[in-house]
Amino acid sequence: MSRLTRRDFLRGGAAFLGLSLLGCSRSLPLSLPATREAPTSPPQPKDERLRIGYLPITDASALLIADALGYYKAEGLQPEPLILFRGWSQIAEAFQAGQVDVIHLLMPAAVWMRYFRRFPVKVVAWNHVNGSAFTVRNNLQSLEELAGQAVAIPFWYSIHNVVLQTLLRKAKLEPVLGGTGSLNDRQVRLLVMNPPDMLPALAGGQIAGYIVADPFNALAEVKGVGRVFRFTGDVWRDHACCVVAMREEDLEERPEWAQAVIRAVVRAQLWLRANRHEAPQVLSRYLPHPVEAIAKVFNAPLEPYVAAGAIRNVQWQPRWIDFQPYPYPSYTAALVQALQQTAVEGEVEFLKGLDPTWVARDLVEDRFVRRAVEEAGGPSVFDQPASWEREEAIDA
Repeated sequence: MSRLTRRDFLRGGAAFLGLSLLGCSRSLPLSLPATREAPTSPPQPKDERLRIGYLPITDASALLIADALGYYKAEGLQPEPLILFRGWSQIAEAFQAGQVDVIHLLMPAAVWMRYFRRFPVKVVAWNHVNGSAFTVRNNLQSLEELAGQAVAIPFWYSIHNVVLQTLLRKAKLEPVLGGTGSLNDRQVRLLVMNPPDMLPALAGGQIAGYIVADPFNALAEVKGVGRVFRFTGDVWRDHACCVVAMREEDLEERPEWAQAVIRAVVRAQLWLRANRHEAPQVLSRYLPHPVEAIAKVFNAPLEPYVAAGAIRNVQWQPRWIDFQPYPYPSYTAALVQALQQTAVEGEVEFLKGLDPTWVARDLVEDRFVRRAVEEAGGPSVFDQPASWEREEAIDA
């Protein structure tokens, strides 16, 4: 397969449909914790300005914590107040228009942006692992009961759509994409919704469930309007949902800047792993959700979910959300294969022509995160293998 060129990207980089941006979160510098010493003389990036966009979900935790604890500044960067967006189309549009430099992005959406929109996005690190769930109304006991009803997903190109359709296939249910027509007794309608709109839709009876990042699943339980039916990390072990995305030109033209950002994000992930009880309070200053819901994601005991069947692969020793930044090529390749079997709205011919192994090399730039992880102590500090390799495990 021929490599896509920079000229191809620039010629084809059409913007998303215009959608308004929402307000900013405040920068909240706190005192630095003693996870590792800040560099006494950090290398000075050529352009110190840093503009970050995020959605109000715990997937953004590493980007937020790096801001809150002053890690970007410790690397010689000058972050502007972080910008909060309600949905994936809005944040992708702002990124493509150059209004933000760094975002957390759904990994499948990065595939779509680079190979369909032909925009030169690069995945430079994972932002977290797991951190999502399939939540249903309280009286729903089986997947089969979804027949004839609607379920919300955050974006067609999302791990949520991939996992949900994996579950539906196992239950011999057929996904119907959007629309308003009648459904037969083996069909489930999939609707795209912005994450903040899902809980009200579930509470109001417009949908039977939703599959999305947290804390919206935890929030449904806190408010008593729904329950976690299955964790996505129990279907695909330690999957990435959101990744750290940058523009390819930034990696080429200001590598010191890119390295500084990623070093701060890696440091934030280490802090999150070591400070799970403190993290919700800090994150609540960026996320417009009750601390109780955020804390549930980080610290809830998982034994009740094992008993309820929301966790079935106990041998994986899953966490509701966890953190490790290295973007495994095996995951990218497996994700492309999964997308090729997943129904999505719009043009899909581009997916059929993608070679999964080639995409794993072309979409991801891992040299910055590898260096940052090595500087932090190596893969073992994230309980990862020294080989920088892993085997994917998927079990619906």
